[in-house]
Amino acid sequence: MNTAVRRVAYIIAFVLIGLYGYIALRGPQGIPALLEKHREIRQLEEQNASILRENDYKRDRIRKLKENTSEQEIEIRKRLHMLRQGETSFILPDQPKQDIAKPADVPKE
Repeated sequence: MNTAVRRVAYIIAFVLIGLYGYIALRGPQGIPALLEKHREIRQLEEQNASILRENDYKRDRIRKLKENTSEQEIEIRKRLHMLRQGETSFILPDQPKQDIAKPADVPKE
């Protein structure tokens, strides 16, 4: 009889450990949370890479502006909308947006 009680105790312990493992893995700190953390980490790494590329581009642009006077002149003229003597600039007005009436919106007479 002692061995039967021991077997039942082992089975109950095994079931309880399995149940605890299932609840721990499926709970708020379990596998779904882990997967969400991995997704968030990937997203933040992509943002960091994008910011690093943007910083490199801006650093290179600043270096070019410091070293090249023609680049400086082009940037100044672009920002201040300045023209050299004899140059012509054309400014086109924005085209108005047209509302297209749907057939259902047209009143019937």
